[in-house]
Amino acid sequence: MKKPARSNSDPQLSEGAASARSKDSKQPAGPLYMRLERKETRLRSDQYARLTEYSRALSRAKNEGGERITENTLIRVAIDLLLERADKLQGSNEAELRKSVS
Repeated sequence: MKKPARSNSDPQLSEGAASARSKDSKQPAGPLYMRLERKETRLRSDQYARLTEYSRALSRAKNEGGERITENTLIRVAIDLLLERADKLQGSNEAELRKSVS
């Protein structure tokens, strides 16, 4: 499987990475969610329920201030982890792909 070209920005999504990306794409600085690309996805109901559960628990446990922890935050973290293991991806369905990177 051919790897996609890596961008020059930090692959870890953070305020700094989003800020660097916004400078590269000539987007105005602002809240993190306004500097990100929009992409819709379909989730199973159990996935959505667990994302909500974990994002709420993490939000309650964190200190005041700072970035909000939402379902989207956790999805971006999961995508970063998947992309770090992209060279191991193989399979012809969701179960096989999941197994290849776990």
